Amino acid sequence: MFLKLLALSLFAFLIYAPIAEARIRHYKWEVKYEYKSPDCYKKLVITINGKSPGPTILAQQGDTVIVEVTNKLLLENLAIHWHGIRQIGTPWSDGTEGVTQCPVVPGDTFKYQFKVDRAGTYLYHAHYGMQRESGLYGSIRVSVPDNFTEPFAYDYDRSIILTDWYHKSTYEQATGLSNKPFVWVGEPQSLLIQGKGKFNCSSSSLTADTCNTSNPECSPYAITVIPGKTYRLRVASLTALSALSFQIEGHNMTVVEADGHYVEPFVVKNLFIYSGETYSVLIKADQDPSRNYWMTTNVVSRTPVNTSEGLGFLNYYPNHPRRSPPTDPPTGPIWNDTAPRLNQSLRIKAHHDFIVTPPTTSDRVIVFLNTQNEINGYRHWSVNNVSFTLPNTPYLIALKNKLHHVFNQTPPPEGYDSVNYDIYNVSNNPNATTSNAIYRLGFNTTVDIILQNANTMIVSNSETHPWHLHGHDFWVLGYGDGKFDMNKDPEKYNLVNPIMKNTVPLHPYGWTALRFKADNPGAWLFHCHIEAHFYMGMGVVFEEGVDKVGELPSSIMGCGETKGFGKP
Repeated sequence: MFLKLLALSLFAFLIYAPIAEARIRHYKWEVKYEYKSPDCYKKLVITINGKSPGPTILAQQGDTVIVEVTNKLLLENLAIHWHGIRQIGTPWSDGTEGVTQCPVVPGDTFKYQFKVDRAGTYLYHAHYGMQRESGLYGSIRVSVPDNFTEPFAYDYDRSIILTDWYHKSTYEQATGLSNKPFVWVGEPQSLLIQGKGKFNCSSSSLTADTCNTSNPECSPYAITVIPGKTYRLRVASLTALSALSFQIEGHNMTVVEADGHYVEPFVVKNLFIYSGETYSVLIKADQDPSRNYWMTTNVVSRTPVNTSEGLGFLNYYPNHPRRSPPTDPPTGPIWNDTAPRLNQSLRIKAHHDFIVTPPTTSDRVIVFLNTQNEINGYRHWSVNNVSFTLPNTPYLIALKNKLHHVFNQTPPPEGYDSVNYDIYNVSNNPNATTSNAIYRLGFNTTVDIILQNANTMIVSNSETHPWHLHGHDFWVLGYGDGKFDMNKDPEKYNLVNPIMKNTVPLHPYGWTALRFKADNPGAWLFHCHIEAHFYMGMGVVFEEGVDKVGELPSSIMGCGETKGFGKP
């Protein structure tokens, strides 16, 4: 009983501890295209104040963050999402074009303002079209309140973001995805560690002006460590497509945080990470200090065709940070071995001192079958055979102003024919359709989401889908192989110490079960975090308690039927 009371008091302190002086963290950003060579190949990259990745937002729990963003893209709109920030009381700052705001048009300045209510590792990135993969992304690091001690010790704190990188523009990719016949984006050319990679320039007939491996912009990213010290390494993924494995030569990693929640520590040699996820791992600089060590990342879950692996250095001081290790880079795990990836997912539990117990039952269960479909000759990704489309008027504004005619009012399906549907074979799905209808949730109700994977339109193929929920964290109740059994599988749920996350993988031919409280008034996107998949319709929107949302700022309006809204 004493231990339970202690755990509850610690959790209460973390969540409710008063901040002596909550501060305002003010940032001013100019977003524009510049020619960069992140993997040695020169192309247009979206930068923030001249950099990609953009500046790291540093704040303390309870602070208010203000970011004034000026769109200097000239010919392109933009919106920026604050990934993992729940936006309690500020749903209009979620940064999701078409859901919570109209896009920021070229030349305009938009002010995002929100409170960071919980310590942890988070992200920001573009949320307009497929813009994220052009380089508009960065880290958010929120520290704990004063006088609070985290359940692990370290000497220094570092952050890296892993991404994949395409040489084709997002416009070329989107055009192919929307084409008849369908043209897939293909595999990325490179993997980047903190915005740096190494494409094989000799692999094609490229001039030195276009691809130059001696360009310092693509020199391997190095993290300098002092021998004997322990480092907290915050590892995040914002890939457009790839699931990844990350490893550091000769060093184990102890996982201690996931998506802003403390994890019961466990040790890995390689960390599997999916787009939209963040982890903190502890590493000890306890190896031979006379040399540097490789950091590598490689593709899993997809055939890594012609994708240059991500390479970086763990630089032991005082060795030069560009001194190559004397060994070959370690190879990652086998790309198509699902078992160790599922095993890692199952190992992630809430830290014993920071368990947030989920409700024992839910008020509503929604099953989302993930399918690939042909609709009128065009290729789509769908949920329950419905491919999602965004309306011209953002949902939050439409719902708050009761503009019911701007999107489909017919409720989308809450399940599929689980008895007869064969998840292991290609299905014609002749009833597939497109819709911008949404799921309306009772405010403060408890909702279960069952993500069910299936075969794509390619024989013997099922893909990994990282699903991200805006505005909430959810309890991860369980994972499984095959088809979810509504009668038997809920008995296997972890209701004792489930981790809370905002992004979770759905493994090939498997299922993932989530539970969350619909307690944050607003309109919230839930979608696959693979850029092409969401662009092709793999998402849904939840509405909850919109009547409790305060007056909407006029700055989020100006598109669709909101033209002129908020003006005198």
